[in-house]
Formats: sequence, C-alpha cells, structure tokens
Amino acid sequence: MAEQVLIQFRADKGLKQEVAEIYEQLGMDLPTAFRMFMKKSKQMRGLPFAATLPEPKYCREDFRDAFYSLREEAADHPEMSLDEINAEISAARAEKKRK
Repeated sequence: MAEQVLIQFRADKGLKQEVAEIYEQLGMDLPTAFRMFMKKSKQMRGLPFAATLPEPKYCREDFRDAFYSLREEAADHPEMSLDEINAEISAARAEKKRK
C-alpha cells in the first residue's frame, strides 16, 4: 500500500455540509469523494470537469438601462427621412459588394 499523507484545507462550513450530504446520498463519505476527484484529475491530467466561466446573466433592468442609454445617445442625432435611410442602406450594400 502506498504511503498515506494527510491533506487539510479550509472550506465554508455550509458548503462542506451540503456537499457531504450529496455524497452521503451517493453512498460515500467526503474523503472518498476527494480521493475519487484526485484519481480522476490524475487520469485527465487536469480538472475532471470543464472549467469555464458561466454565461453572464442579464435582468430586465439591464436591458431597460441599455435601451434608455441608446435612446439618449440617439436624441443628439437628427431624424433621417426614409429616403436617407434607404440611400444609406444602398451605399452599405454597394460597399459590401466591392469587397
């Protein structure tokens, strides 16, 4: 049997209890779960799960603030007629065709 070592670290008490309860429901204790994590980390040669940032979450107020901000910004620009808008679109399409 390989030589055993003691690993200690600090964790939030509530988090530790919640995680311990999850592993108990799976039929194992916390030390067994951590040993499994370490063995899988060795096998994967890295974290045994994807380590990515979560997608940012936006709420209704974020969109409302962005809308009003753009509205204020647009207030400084003169109104365009339908002909001016169509001319700008045509110019953009012609530029895109040249490229």
